[in-house]
Amino acid sequence: MKPKELFTKKHEELLKDAEKWAKETATSFTIVGTLIITIVFAAAFTLPGGNDQNTGIPMFLHKRMFTTYMVADAISLFSSSTAVMTFIGILTSRYAERDFLKSLPLKLMFGLFTLICSILAMMVAFCSAFSLMLEDSGHSKMVKFVISIASLSVVIFLPMQLRLLLEIFNSTFRSEVLNIKKV
Repeated sequence: MKPKELFTKKHEELLKDAEKWAKETATSFTIVGTLIITIVFAAAFTLPGGNDQNTGIPMFLHKRMFTTYMVADAISLFSSSTAVMTFIGILTSRYAERDFLKSLPLKLMFGLFTLICSILAMMVAFCSAFSLMLEDSGHSKMVKFVISIASLSVVIFLPMQLRLLLEIFNSTFRSEVLNIKKV
């Protein structure tokens, strides 16, 4: 047997485990991305403050926080859509041995990065909509509390996902850099 054939034969089980992990991970992230798409799509058409009944123009159109809301909602929609398409690309992959070297890790990193961007943008959209709705009501303490709670959820979620992103990056690129032989 050639070394590559021996390696492939000895690591068949590892390849099966890696395929199972990649599919489970991509499936989980696809579900999360799809939920975010559903939420932010609906939020784009259910504007804070509603629309003027005569003109159909949003009530808060000229407020800066409304612009923040709309931009963050759009970023969340587009980045979560990109993430879902990327994870579907992982699910439909061939899972050949060589795909685990670059193709699948790059797709997973890109999908995870866009999903993180989507979650951050969704929280910005939520916080801006919440503050728009209550900015003139004298409930500034409640607005600050809710924004703090939303920020806390991101602060808890982000390190977990960034750790996974960094592990994939390190195993894909740093191992290659560290194994370069000097001539």
